Amino acid sequence: MLTRRTFVLTAMAAPAAGILATPALAMTPEVFAVDGLAIRGYDPVAYFKEQTDVEGSAEYAITWKGAEWRFASAENLADFEANPERWAPQYGGYCAFAVAKGYTAKTEANAWSIHNDKLYLNFSRAVRARWALNKEGFIKDADANWPKVLNA
Repeated sequence: MLTRRTFVLTAMAAPAAGILATPALAMTPEVFAVDGLAIRGYDPVAYFKEQTDVEGSAEYAITWKGAEWRFASAENLADFEANPERWAPQYGGYCAFAVAKGYTAKTEANAWSIHNDKLYLNFSRAVRARWALNKEGFIKDADANWPKVLNA
């Protein structure tokens, strides 16, 4: 038998149940990838060794943090496997300038810089030029925002 009290309690609980049943917002992936490829298929180790952006090969590829990472040589692949945090771009390969400003943005493989032995990628070469004006300040801000920006 439905009493007035049961009806009132049920009516009050229904909105709360709806809130609890709402699906969670999807978190931004930890690594920026286009078609599953980190750094758009470019070799992260080559930035350090060759001082340029070098396209990787499917022949030398691994999956790390949900993305495929490609390398130009077996040696670069082995170096990355031994210590991926050393070679991977900061902030999951998202635009370092954007992360400093509190959000994520895509990056281009040719908009990069190495600072204090760490790889940073940017949205474009123009954004990289802005980034270069205050790298230390932007890195401080980006470090404070990472990885919280993935939930923004």
